[in-house]
Parts: sequence; structure tokens; C-alpha cells
Amino acid sequence: MSMLEELNTIVESARLPVETGVFSGTAPEEYVVITPISEHFALFSDDAPGMNIEEARLSLFSKRNYLQKKELLVRMLLTAGFVVTDRRYIGREDDTGYFHIAIDVAKETEET
Repeated sequence: MSMLEELNTIVESARLPVETGVFSGTAPEEYVVITPISEHFALFSDDAPGMNIEEARLSLFSKRNYLQKKELLVRMLLTAGFVVTDRRYIGREDDTGYFHIAIDVAKETEET
């Protein structure tokens, strides 16, 4: 399963609508947008990569108190083996009324 598929599954199991890149429909009260950040090889041996590291940002948008959903997502991500590299309050968007919270994650997989 790819990292994006796994992230989608986690967010959906938290009962949040999710899309990659941009939310294309009418936005609900709470939703998540996943943005891939990077993918790179690490731990080379015999001129071959031994590890693949993928990183992504989960942007949680909420018009209400976001703290419980943020903590739920973080717990679920850690349980699934993701490394949470940053949690950041981006701000409140005055034009839409959404609070924007960013959760950056990384996942390492062995190359075979």
C-alpha cells in the first residue's frame, strides 16, 4: 500500500473527508487535504538504496474546535508507524472561517 493510500485510510477512519492536493467539492465543516512533500532514498549499500523515505503534509481545516481531531489524527498516525515531524497551527482564514492546522509526517520503507 502506498503512503498516500495509507494516509487516506487513516483520515477516513477518523471520519474526516480527505483529498490530495486540493479539496475539489463543497467543503464541509471539517476536512483534510494531503500534500506530498518529498520522496528520497537513504541508507545506500553496494550502490543501491536501502531505504525510501516519503513525507507528506496533512492540512486539517475546521470551522470548530479542532483540538480533538488533531490529537486523534496524531495518535492514529503514530500507531500506524508514521513519524510526526511537525504539528503547526497555520492560522484562521478570515475569508472562509476555517482554522488551518498542519501535521507533517514521514514514513520509511525498506527497498528490496
